[in-house]
Amino acid sequence: MQHNITKTMPQTTPQVTLFSGENIPLEMHKVRMVQRINLLPVQERLAAMQAAGGNTFLLRNRDVYLDMLTDSGVNAMSEAQYAAMMMADDSYAGSETFYRLQAALQDFFGTEFFLPAHQGRACENILATAFVWPGSTTVMNYHFTTTKAHITRLGGSVVEVVKDEGMQTVSDDPFKGNFDLDKLAATVEAAGADNIAFVRIEAGTNLIGGQPVSLANMRAVSAFCREKGLLLVLDASLLADNLYFIKTREAECANRPLADIVKEMAALADITYFSARKLGCARGGGICTNRKDLYSKMRDLVPLFEGFLTYGGMSVREMEAMAVGIKETLDIHVISQTPQFVEALGSELMQAGVPVVTPFGGLGCHLDASRFVPHIPQEQYPAAALAAAVFIVSGIRGMERGTMSEQRNPDGSEHLAEMELVRLAVPKRVFTLSQMKFAADRVAWLHENAELIGGMEFEDEPPTLRFFLGRLRPIGDWQERLVQKFLEDMPSGL
Repeated sequence: MQHNITKTMPQTTPQVTLFSGENIPLEMHKVRMVQRINLLPVQERLAAMQAAGGNTFLLRNRDVYLDMLTDSGVNAMSEAQYAAMMMADDSYAGSETFYRLQAALQDFFGTEFFLPAHQGRACENILATAFVWPGSTTVMNYHFTTTKAHITRLGGSVVEVVKDEGMQTVSDDPFKGNFDLDKLAATVEAAGADNIAFVRIEAGTNLIGGQPVSLANMRAVSAFCREKGLLLVLDASLLADNLYFIKTREAECANRPLADIVKEMAALADITYFSARKLGCARGGGICTNRKDLYSKMRDLVPLFEGFLTYGGMSVREMEAMAVGIKETLDIHVISQTPQFVEALGSELMQAGVPVVTPFGGLGCHLDASRFVPHIPQEQYPAAALAAAVFIVSGIRGMERGTMSEQRNPDGSEHLAEMELVRLAVPKRVFTLSQMKFAADRVAWLHENAELIGGMEFEDEPPTLRFFLGRLRPIGDWQERLVQKFLEDMPSGL
């Protein structure tokens, strides 16, 4: 099926055409504070990667040029956020900072109750502890690594019902994160409604390329859940990017205020939770609901796992920054920054013939390792190998989103991922356009020499969330040969 993605609203964040004919996004901010970064010579980058066990998570940041690992906790904050941090109330209980944050979230989501937590996975822990039981099923458009780990840790299982096009790396479907409603109904029928812990909408599907969910699809899922008496949970961590795509790709929302769209999204769900390391450009998280019964069921878990109810394991300074950042999410200049830079980077890569996920989503630009290094079997972790190679030739730290990010099957066999991706995250207001062009250039060179990249194997494999701490080694000497070729083409070593 062909889909035409059209911009249904005027570009309030400008994209201009230069005299040369090149289209570029304009940053609607200026840089007033800088942080030094380093670009090491290629031999030192190889040594750093080998010391990190082939895992980009284990690199030292001093060895990284562009840190495109994630957008979590690394977005640039505004001057208003920094100013707010200076007025924090650091009382253990009853802090005015908490009440300012609670009011901001009540206004943003239109929900009454708020439970603070130190980040998104802490919210997932509370939700799983409160609502998952052994043998239960959680249904979602697509899983996130820590979400699934919390559910399976408690004996539950996860079933994914994303539409088929969500698993196609090349598409022009504007909402590849949408639920397949027939799959959803069939899954609930097979499991039994009484055995469903909850249905989870991830508004911006992280692991399949930051692909958005449409408001129309959320309405349909919500109506189904209410008809069946199912609990519906919205993961709003990536709401900012998803909100931008709803505004620009969903015709009925073209002229609708962002604030109204957010409130409707939250009203469709029984519970909304988020990581403020993504949403709000701060650090922390929270759970919001209008249902007092659900609030009461989760409330006692906050002091148990997180801290008292008015700080939830967060620094009050971060809470002040979050309150401001949440409000700034309703500024189109803020939420457009990542999607437009992802599109700029992705377009450069496509022009060079590099295989990427389309349409471009939120979070970052996603390289399709299955097409980039088709000669590497999935059992040899092609996305992890590609992430290591990208760092060696550029100093850019990306993230593996493939088989290494999966959990092994209960019998110990490898669970092969449906997609093998390398994410080059684009945090909000952090990088410049010249840095995006550098990234595109080095990845394009690597694609021209992709046959040099070989597979990887574990030398230290943790049983849970192995992509965080696992150590890999290259199969053969392909990394040294890659460096040799790079030096032939780039004598400076940079």
